[in-house]
Amino acid sequence: MRRLRFPRWTGPAIDWLIVLVLTAGAEYQIWVQPFDLHLQGSRMANAVLFLLMAVPLGWRRRAPLPVLAIVLGATVAGFYALYDLAGQRHPDPFLPFLIAIYSVAAYADRRQAAIGAAMAAAAILAIDAPALLAGSVPNDVYAWLLYALAWTLGRALRRRQELAAALEDRASRLERDQEAKARSAVTDERARIARELHDVIAHSLSVIVVQAAAERRVLGEEHAATREVLGSIEHTGRQALVELRRLLGVIRKTDDRPALRPQPTLEHLDEFVEQVREAGLAVELRTEGEPVPLPPGVDLSAYRIVQEALTNVLKHARASHAEVVVCYRTGELELEVSDDGRGPAAAAAGHGLVGMRERVALYGGVLEAGRRDGGGYRLHARLRFEPVPA
Repeated sequence: MRRLRFPRWTGPAIDWLIVLVLTAGAEYQIWVQPFDLHLQGSRMANAVLFLLMAVPLGWRRRAPLPVLAIVLGATVAGFYALYDLAGQRHPDPFLPFLIAIYSVAAYADRRQAAIGAAMAAAAILAIDAPALLAGSVPNDVYAWLLYALAWTLGRALRRRQELAAALEDRASRLERDQEAKARSAVTDERARIARELHDVIAHSLSVIVVQAAAERRVLGEEHAATREVLGSIEHTGRQALVELRRLLGVIRKTDDRPALRPQPTLEHLDEFVEQVREAGLAVELRTEGEPVPLPPGVDLSAYRIVQEALTNVLKHARASHAEVVVCYRTGELELEVSDDGRGPAAAAAGHGLVGMRERVALYGGVLEAGRRDGGGYRLHARLRFEPVPA
């Protein structure tokens, strides 16, 4: 979950609003009700002193340690210049002092925060030193607790912000890694599909070349024009096979081995279903509609989709029963694989669906997958194709 982000001007605006409120309130009391503050010295001197303490807070986020140094310096210098610290009662700790300490703890790194804590302690000791040396108790002993609390709250906020930033960065890196893995899975699956289609296309081209060569050889000289056309078909087909082999060299991984057995089709689906049954999953295979010859690529893709779906059911769904329906329609082939399990794990479903979606998209089809209302999981794919001439 991402953190709520505010515009960049929000922080500085809040800081200057704090400066405005503190300055307005203090100046009002200095000029209107000075006796409530136990002020010593002239009103003008106290007004200037408070301005030196409050105005730097406008930069407390950008330069917390320098701001603290200015506030502390103004506080100590002003108190020594205006008050008899050994005997006279002096004002309670100013709020800018607390805010500056909190700010250096919240917005500075660990080293600067420690330096700020030491500077604050030294400033308090400097203010209390005359009273302590005179043998009296300073009237702001409780200030130590207030300053320690302000610094502790600031460090707690800093740690929380750092933790939130680290978690957000980790989530972003995980998201980028997942996107990279997804892109890699799509690339690998497309290469796999291309390799399989290469075998299908190469087989079809080989048949064309063989038939054209055989027909050219049996024709007599009286069919010279036809023989020339067939020779051109044979030559072009052989060139296409050479280019296909080169293309396969580009898309095949270095550790791939060429397949020695023919690519499977829906005619081999019974054999695969039987293997799944032997592995312990009861599978019912049903065919609807009148089976028609399918284009080789569609036939192969349909087999792979059912194969991947049943493999996911067997490995991840913890199902006891599955059903496969192959439905032939005019210009369409529908596949449905359903089970009574819990559904595949997210990772397995994600990587498995990548290949199925790529195969379905190749033929302008639609793939739907998800949990069933009555329990279990259902996958439905529809592949479009041009009817193969008889």
